[in-house]
Amino acid sequence: MILDTPHAETHSIKGNKKAQNAWTMYDWANSTYNLVIGTAIFPIFYTAVTAKHQFEGKTADDDVLLFGHIFKNTEVLSYALALGMAIVCIVSPMLSGLADYLGKKKVFMQMFCYLGSLSCASLFFFDMNHFEASMISVVFACVGFWVSYAFSNSFLPELAEPADQDKLSAKGYSMGYIGSIILLVANLVMIQVLDIPAKWSFVTVGIWWAGFAQITFYHLKDHKVARPKEKGVLKKGFLELRNVWREMNNTTRLRRYLIAFFVFSMGVQTIMQMASLFGTKEVYQYNEAGELVRGLESGQLIVAVILVQLIAIPGAYFFSYLSRKLSNLLTLKIALAFWALVCLYAYTIVTTPITFYVAAGCIGFVMGGTQSLARSTYSKFLPETNDHASYFSFYDVTEKVGLIIGLLSFGFIEGFFGSMRASILALITFFIIGFLLVLLVPKKESEVEGKKFLV
Repeated sequence: MILDTPHAETHSIKGNKKAQNAWTMYDWANSTYNLVIGTAIFPIFYTAVTAKHQFEGKTADDDVLLFGHIFKNTEVLSYALALGMAIVCIVSPMLSGLADYLGKKKVFMQMFCYLGSLSCASLFFFDMNHFEASMISVVFACVGFWVSYAFSNSFLPELAEPADQDKLSAKGYSMGYIGSIILLVANLVMIQVLDIPAKWSFVTVGIWWAGFAQITFYHLKDHKVARPKEKGVLKKGFLELRNVWREMNNTTRLRRYLIAFFVFSMGVQTIMQMASLFGTKEVYQYNEAGELVRGLESGQLIVAVILVQLIAIPGAYFFSYLSRKLSNLLTLKIALAFWALVCLYAYTIVTTPITFYVAAGCIGFVMGGTQSLARSTYSKFLPETNDHASYFSFYDVTEKVGLIIGLLSFGFIEGFFGSMRASILALITFFIIGFLLVLLVPKKESEVEGKKFLV
């Protein structure tokens, strides 16, 4: 796509190894949010704190009081994350068009990086006596992570040729898994060995995220845009976004892929957010007294989380290799079929720690490949353009709207049936429909107004 940007000067970083390595360092930096805050320590901390808090009308350990109404604790967390995603869906498109017009993607990426890292650190003050206020940090940590990540993703087509994007995307995710495991282990030593309160781990996430992001910010370069001073810059940003939207609608393959991605990302992202909480409610074991008790212990959950991260690394590279041998779309179909089988296994069989660990290993393997491949496939489908932030904002919003629906469905079904296990059926449906929609994505490159786009 060529817009009316006569004063734009491209600063090429494609193929630059330093820039590529610096870009993968942002995965290293911000993935600690996903693991420590989203999956491991904060969910355990959250369920423990909410279970201890007593109030009039509480009938179960997982009941919480929010704005005068009683909810399940995991239900509230899913709603808070859904709210964060809703904010992302509003903010990301507005700013992406502006970032492309001004050539300031990195600046916006920095802003939301710092918002997210500070919000993570502020979870140190999480307090059930100010429960509603404490959940604000959860919401804004989510916003900071996803908006900054959308701008980070938009650098991928500027950093590598299409043939190299699967591999670079896989490397980024692998760096994220490794970096997050390192910080998680350090946090566990702090908590278990040094007897430091778990809330300090939230501070370390903020420092790690903002600190290592400096490597990325130092080496990544924006497109240099020299524009005359004029009013209505925000309007220009919206016009930039509108032009991208129109051209995207004319590109059949890209449009159909986004629809398929919208559906299957509901399942992928929801599982990533709620898997550890499933282990606290739907897994049973005998304690030392020989009594059957519900939920994995915190140590068992951490083992499962680390297992997921470790297996995700070879998973990302395996699916990258498979895509080179088969094709991106066929490899995605294989991954989605695998996801559906994993959900079926979780629904019918996972009731013990061992069966939960097997599910965790399977999730880790397919998670690494699906996330990496979904991002690079979208990047490959883009036409030649300088508006990468705008294009990736649609990718990001598609993912987040899907996740909002997934989280709300998961929370609503749990609240209605009183069991997280029933919510798994909805996830299976997402993967089956997503698979069918991927079948409709054309294998050949699309044409717009007689012009072929290389993919």
